[in-house]
Amino acid sequence: MTDTISIPTWFFLLLLVVFALVIINKLLMPSVRWFLRKKINRAIHELNQRLNIKIRPFQLTKRQVLLDRLVHDSEVLAFIQQQSVEDDVPREVLLEKVHTYAREIVPSFNAYIYYRLGFWLSKKLAKLLYRVRVRIGERDHLANVSKDATVVFVMNHRSNMDYILVSFLVAEKMAISYAVGEWARVWPIQGLIKSMGAYFVRRNSRNPLYRKVLERYIDMATREGVCQAVFPEGGLTKDGKIREPKLGFLDYMLRHFDYQRDRDVVFIPVGINYDRVLEDRTLLLSLSPNGERKSRWFAVKTTIQFIWNNFKLARKHQWKRFGYASVSFAEPFSASQYCKAKQVNFSQLEVDKRFSQISDLANELMVKVEYTIPVVPLVLVASVLVEHESDKITHSHLKQLCHEKVGFIESRGGHVVFPHKDKEIALDAAIERLALRKLLAKENEEIVLAKEHRALLQYYANSIRCWGNEKASSQIA
Repeated sequence: MTDTISIPTWFFLLLLVVFALVIINKLLMPSVRWFLRKKINRAIHELNQRLNIKIRPFQLTKRQVLLDRLVHDSEVLAFIQQQSVEDDVPREVLLEKVHTYAREIVPSFNAYIYYRLGFWLSKKLAKLLYRVRVRIGERDHLANVSKDATVVFVMNHRSNMDYILVSFLVAEKMAISYAVGEWARVWPIQGLIKSMGAYFVRRNSRNPLYRKVLERYIDMATREGVCQAVFPEGGLTKDGKIREPKLGFLDYMLRHFDYQRDRDVVFIPVGINYDRVLEDRTLLLSLSPNGERKSRWFAVKTTIQFIWNNFKLARKHQWKRFGYASVSFAEPFSASQYCKAKQVNFSQLEVDKRFSQISDLANELMVKVEYTIPVVPLVLVASVLVEHESDKITHSHLKQLCHEKVGFIESRGGHVVFPHKDKEIALDAAIERLALRKLLAKENEEIVLAKEHRALLQYYANSIRCWGNEKASSQIA
């Protein structure tokens, strides 16, 4: 019993590692988890004291509990049973697919990461690239929304920067949850995005089982009051125009909505615009039916080259931000009041009638979004240049036309971004920025559009096409 046993050095070291792991797991980790949980709970309590709409209990529920709740949802189980019979597929196989879809969709919201890391990063990045301007309106619409309502931001989609801009601009009011595409399912940002409350969506999936799981998650989150942000267009605008709304997300939110007994769903139309959309040329290229489809590696290489070129400019102290990025919030739009006025109860409608009503609601929201889009200086100049393309325009004449359009838009309640008291400064900077990108040139004191880049100017002008010229806009009104 007391004899000495010789073991190899590697085996002894392995035993030490195993022993250390056991000690860490059984003694240290519980203490660390307790410390972190205490810190997170304190942070959540402090946040809820100043947020207009508190972080919902649904968002603080353990992810595994939400997964179990979604997988064993009565509608999901009924759908599995139906599809199992129709397709002659074992129920267990379909249930395993549901587990996969649920793990993919359900976020793992962490309030500490959302506010301590996500908010800081989004704020720094947005202000690094743009001069950010926001308009909430004469009254603080966000502050006046009922604390019990489910708030849904309905936005136009111009750039992937939209997520970052809106997130940090409303962070002091509420925590919002996004639906993000599969582009974000890349290590290491996937975990960060999920911890900030976002959920991944296969946008072009026609799989009925997947769509059912997604529908039930969105319905659960909406009923529990989780603040969300949706892009009804379903993707980035490729030509600058507002796209026809897709009805899927709005239908998932409202198909069981009974305005007489359910928590109100309050839509807030949001308009976003930029002096420079980082993806503008790529989006225009995707419109060409005969255009060469670029590989993912090409996109990565182009992005790295873009960052490197800007880094070199920064080292030479020649780098400038990409102009203005502006966000406008319109008045809240209550689903309960809308249903009451229209005498519509979505929960009692058949599929065809419900989609017809959802379509009417979506179109009304998108009109509000379109007229909420702010007019930033470069977009204003681009719009005037396109409208007067056939005219001979001097620098001073161009600015005069811009002032006339500004007066017209503002007289009809539009939001024009002119941060400087002297509007000439912003107009001169916008014209210079267009010239630097070689979208226009000067010939004999006249400003001339570069024909090979006309589509890019049109892209920016299209973002405020709802105003058009004075004659066209008066006909719209």
